[in-house]
Amino acid sequence: MEEEIILGIDPGTIITGFGLIKKGKKLEPIDFGCIKPKPSLLLSDRYHLIYQGVESIIKKYRPKSLAVETQFVKDNVQSAFKVGVARGVVLACAKNHQLKIFEYAPTKIKIAVTGNGFAKKYQVQTMVKHLLLLDQLPEPEDASDALACAICHANQTTHKEM
Repeated sequence: MEEEIILGIDPGTIITGFGLIKKGKKLEPIDFGCIKPKPSLLLSDRYHLIYQGVESIIKKYRPKSLAVETQFVKDNVQSAFKVGVARGVVLACAKNHQLKIFEYAPTKIKIAVTGNGFAKKYQVQTMVKHLLLLDQLPEPEDASDALACAICHANQTTHKEM
């Protein structure tokens, strides 16, 4: 089985979570964390910092695929719009670096990791810790969600590139 590095992203304007795993005979964690532009910055500056952060990760680890969480819109349309732009920034960066791009709904990611599409954040963190044999829960939650997105992609039998 050919090894592949997968970058998972949980986009946001305040916190963009990232998680990298290696898919081979087993799933191995590589790195995870968050890109955190200061909330006091202009939105355009935050988007630029997100782009730079994702680009830095891509250059350092050379993933072949990007798995990104689709947007969940509940009540706040303005917030959803801003997160959508952050997501677009991530997609543009990945495309500029010739990554294959795949998207997954939050419920699909939760099902893939916990078996329950309505799992709570702590349940996702616990299963990510278990699946990747981590010593402690991956924190913050945004990084755990990004790792879960990468795990979801790694476990798909068919892939439909975006």
